[in-house]
Amino acid sequence: MNITFKELRNLKHSLPTGSVSRIARELKIEEQAVRNYFGAKKYNADNQIIGKHIHPGPDGGYVELADTRILEAAQRIIKSQPINEAV
Repeated sequence: MNITFKELRNLKHSLPTGSVSRIARELKIEEQAVRNYFGAKKYNADNQIIGKHIHPGPDGGYVELADTRILEAAQRIIKSQPINEAV
């Protein structure tokens, strides 16, 4: 799957507080691995992102995601949020 880096960051910023921890627990991975997936660059031997390749271009380039489990978990969380209507 391909997504622009900007779209990926916007998705991360749309997540409610605590979502990174929730995704990490659900997928049984380190929280930093989830943060790295969304654009952080703090890596060590245990939380490298495999199957994510960033290609240069507009809006930060595009990200080629081989593993979409984190993306799908984030999208589920966002869809499950109540819609706030302006009064």
